[in-house]
Amino acid sequence: MTVTRFQDLPLADRDRHWDSDEADGRVRAWAEAEEKPSAKYRDAHVWYDGDHPDTFESYKLPIADVIGGGLKAVPRAVMAAGAVMQGARGGVDVPAEDVDRIKSHLAKYYAKMDETPPWDR
Repeated sequence: MTVTRFQDLPLADRDRHWDSDEADGRVRAWAEAEEKPSAKYRDAHVWYDGDHPDTFESYKLPIADVIGGGLKAVPRAVMAAGAVMQGARGGVDVPAEDVDRIKSHLAKYYAKMDETPPWDR
């Protein structure tokens, strides 16, 4: 199991709408990952199952969308992923040993947004 490398993506506008299904379609097209995930597709997510990197179901906690031709972290997506890490929507099924690294990854985006992650409030 694996936490993706922090990409330090630029932030989208704070009020940008977030729909993970819509974003996924744009990311797949941009990343040339319509048949199977690619490294560029991976960059839009915080976690993936490293034992099964070639299946879309392996990718969790999407935080980015294609905006202006490039990948940007969407604040509402980061906040949604943070809420899921706190148990919202039933939480996320990831190995316990990855939780702190996931939170660390998300915390870097919270810092870019001048926000405190929910687990530090």
